[in-house]
Amino acid sequence: MNQNSAATSLEIFPCSIKDAKKLSDIAIRAYKDFYLYLWYDNGDWYINHSFAPSVFENQLEDPNHAFFLLNDKEKPVGFLKLNIDQPLEGHGQYNAIEIERIYFIKEATGKGHGRQVMEFCYDYARKLKKEIVWLKTMDSSDAVLFYKELEFDICGNFMLDFRQMKPEFRGMIIMMKRL
Repeated sequence: MNQNSAATSLEIFPCSIKDAKKLSDIAIRAYKDFYLYLWYDNGDWYINHSFAPSVFENQLEDPNHAFFLLNDKEKPVGFLKLNIDQPLEGHGQYNAIEIERIYFIKEATGKGHGRQVMEFCYDYARKLKKEIVWLKTMDSSDAVLFYKELEFDICGNFMLDFRQMKPEFRGMIIMMKRL
């Protein structure tokens, strides 16, 4: 499932349990590049809770999760996590897939990789006969505008309940796109 594009040099590779350490390393690096300011503890709790190799091993064993390493010129620059059968609450019985995480390291941003990954997600969802692609993003993030450009609609919001996180960053938006 290697995906190449003339616009970018990004390659997308499916992961197996043997990739848990690679996923952990790139997730921690990407998270530290962008999100430490959200936390009172500089992200330590969240990183340990979400990105330890054992966390990835457990999730990679679950067939409802699909992980992909994102490489640029054979160098890991990010990862993607999809939740395969994840209905969108309040939107009927649509066959939906959730884009749970798209993370890039700082040096990989601004190169068109995000759009390429989104196209990959749409193609992946269509192959699985999904009707909706959806995601959650921080309401304080520039990503909201990016997803709106890609024709995602806001369909809900909520607040994260992480006491280690600064309250002004806990707002989340749910966005969806019909395929």
